[in-house]
Amino acid sequence: MASEKQRLPVVAVAGLSCENSTFTPSRTRAAAFHPKRGQEIIEHYQFLCPKTSLGDEADWKGALIGHALPGGIVEKRSFEELVAEIIQRLSDICQALQNPLDGLWLDIHGAMYVEGHEDVEAELLRRIRAVIGPTTIVSASMDLHGNVSRELAHQADIITCYRTAPHVDVWETKMRACRNLLRTLKVRNIGGSLPLKAWIPIPILLPGEQTSTRDEPALRIYAAVPEVEKRDGVLDAAIWVGYAWADEPRNRAAVVVTGWDKNAVADGAQELAATFWDARHEFKFVAPTGSLAECLDTALGAKARPYFISDSGDNPTAGGSGDVTWGVTQLLARPEFREATGPTVIYASVPGPEAVAIAEHAGVGAIITVTAGAKIDNLHAGPITITGQVHSIKHGDPHAQTEVVLKTGSVFVILTKLRKPYHKERDFTELDLRPRKADIVVVKIGYLEPELYDMASDWMLALTPGGVDQDLGRLGHHRIQRPMWPFDTHLEAQPSLKANFIPFSNEHLSAEEVA
Repeated sequence: MASEKQRLPVVAVAGLSCENSTFTPSRTRAAAFHPKRGQEIIEHYQFLCPKTSLGDEADWKGALIGHALPGGIVEKRSFEELVAEIIQRLSDICQALQNPLDGLWLDIHGAMYVEGHEDVEAELLRRIRAVIGPTTIVSASMDLHGNVSRELAHQADIITCYRTAPHVDVWETKMRACRNLLRTLKVRNIGGSLPLKAWIPIPILLPGEQTSTRDEPALRIYAAVPEVEKRDGVLDAAIWVGYAWADEPRNRAAVVVTGWDKNAVADGAQELAATFWDARHEFKFVAPTGSLAECLDTALGAKARPYFISDSGDNPTAGGSGDVTWGVTQLLARPEFREATGPTVIYASVPGPEAVAIAEHAGVGAIITVTAGAKIDNLHAGPITITGQVHSIKHGDPHAQTEVVLKTGSVFVILTKLRKPYHKERDFTELDLRPRKADIVVVKIGYLEPELYDMASDWMLALTPGGVDQDLGRLGHHRIQRPMWPFDTHLEAQPSLKANFIPFSNEHLSAEEVA
């Protein structure tokens, strides 16, 4: 009996995470997820290691996790391959235990899209449930740019997401998901029930660049989340903005509040949903916007240096293919930058494996002519040919593999073997570039990540074309649930924002509830 009391709960860890634009022609394959297995997973999540507060509260078992750089739709074969391994590893863990798992932490994003599947995170969890059973408590952690369908809320017992954008609370959120799981296990072990789940879909779908928690109204909306969580009888509260660049019925904002006091849970969920809906007219872009030409004109006329410009339509961390050449083509066509004495500009970046190989062979200092980009996404511009001097070469980047800087006129163009996001100052300085000394820095990004934001003396968001176009009307959504703000600006009557209590995972979800 004593040994039974001292037994730690056994909790498995699994998940697949990616953000996939249905408007990007690229495809995401299994290798892009960089899968981790078994003990690697525990070492990756250091807060689960022994001699940490969470690590010592459970026996954590790694199955398989994978996190891919956002991009185009995940190939079905790749998804099936990864899911099959997750299922097999969870089956092996359960078989070794000769008992059901006590819990599962599911680390997902919420905006993955797979060929032949919709609401794929719910599909993943359905398959996992077939192995771990209905009584294993599942706690999911998500990105606030993910989507929460009724079915996903049903399959998961507890669900939470980031509360900041840019996401500076990633690890805090993952740890919260684990703490919520352990707390729920303790309640159940003393005869308590699972927490209730109130889910409210909100007919709003906006890009992250209009919902950053740096600015109002998202700042105050998300500030209300922990206040709801503090209430007696509430375990967790969360708001999802949703993912704007996939055309899928589940894509929209949502609120989920979990806890044991029905009134507190319902009231908290309804208050958060109403706060979000009531603020719909206030959402605006995080920076002044314009065409790329307008942004360049403004930057050239400004005294602020460095002046950052987001080439937002092909942002690889939102789901862009990363190889759209429209922006760099427009930039290099400007007469102001054709001479070496012109304003110093850094452009990040364009994939071009053949161009990178030529530069590697030629070496630093060589004058070369290369062609790059538009190998995958040529919907907006074709490959670009550049003549310039090789400024630097760097090997070993986990995303790009090899990077080359080519100087043409007064512009330093970064070419990569594989696509890469440029979010940190060292991404530039390790290429012998000095972004703080540049006149203009153009980056394929949406809102500026913290280090870029701190470097920028001023900045603009260029509304450029690509698979994650900020002008959502240009993309052509036709499968999202309508009416939807701001696609339907006549949507003035308040929709039903009543708390929907979702059945426990071991209870049946009717066809009407699924719809």
